[in-house]
Amino acid sequence: MIGSARAYSNIAFIKYWGNRDDTLRLALNGSISMNLAGLETITTVEFSSDLEQDQLSINGSDQSEGALARVSAHLDHFRRRAAIDLRASVRSTNNFPAGTGVASSASAFAALAVAADSALELHMSEKELSMYARLGSGSACRSIPAGFVEWYAGPDDASSFAESLAPPEHWNLVDLVAIVSREHKAVGSTGGHKVAPTSPLQGARVADAQRRIDWCREALLRRDFNALAEVIELDALMMHAVMMTSKPTLLYWTPATLGLIEAVRQWREKDGLPVAFTIDAGPNVHVITEASFAEEIAEGLRALPTVQEVLSGRPGGAATAIDTHLRAS
Repeated sequence: MIGSARAYSNIAFIKYWGNRDDTLRLALNGSISMNLAGLETITTVEFSSDLEQDQLSINGSDQSEGALARVSAHLDHFRRRAAIDLRASVRSTNNFPAGTGVASSASAFAALAVAADSALELHMSEKELSMYARLGSGSACRSIPAGFVEWYAGPDDASSFAESLAPPEHWNLVDLVAIVSREHKAVGSTGGHKVAPTSPLQGARVADAQRRIDWCREALLRRDFNALAEVIELDALMMHAVMMTSKPTLLYWTPATLGLIEAVRQWREKDGLPVAFTIDAGPNVHVITEASFAEEIAEGLRALPTVQEVLSGRPGGAATAIDTHLRAS
């Protein structure tokens, strides 16, 4: 039994940070994101009676302990659904750096969910796949539907899922990811969610979240770039303020991160370009713009001495099963 899938990373315009239930990964607040075609994970899952334990390979490197345990725990949900006890070999590749604030866990667990569903012929609905992907990584639920996506936090497992707000072709935005560091972050998002309640600012961030979600949704549906820029920058700064005031402090920014924030603000306020920043849990900066300005802004980013590389993602489709299987090397 074998299945493969492709899923895209996503960039959250309204952020998810903090759980009401860590086991089910039920978010304290809803969120809105855009799938990123061009930044993808391809995963093959093969269940076999010949295996004594699960196996995991990421980008050709065999994984053990933490990563393998997390994937095995996620596969257990599918094994229970299918009423089987077979172990699986999981082979996964990313075309972008992991653990640096580019939502690698989102695409990874979305692809894993769809591949496992395909291998076991469970024929889950998109809503069910979103719920199952969430159990592996909260943001993964947003990489299941296509395009611009809203995740409803929900009070329980059955009501916490994501669905499309608009298809990829609704708005030709581009996310230019300015890579200033490829180092794997010392504290990942899972750890960060657990300490979020220790910040005195988290309560205010969560209390205001629905206002920002409504603001962002309206800006997206109206294709109002100025409104979108204002709300996504506010939301990113609020999340990082919580991180910086948590115990322990999570300081993902570097001097290069701050330099990029200032560059983006100058391009918008002084040069009149439609450009905005947002930052996930890492030092790298997502620079959002409209497609007709993307090359100009990408050239500006590459000219900055702190930027190692500029990745590009446009609105992407849904996580889908594919026929091409990754074979063991």
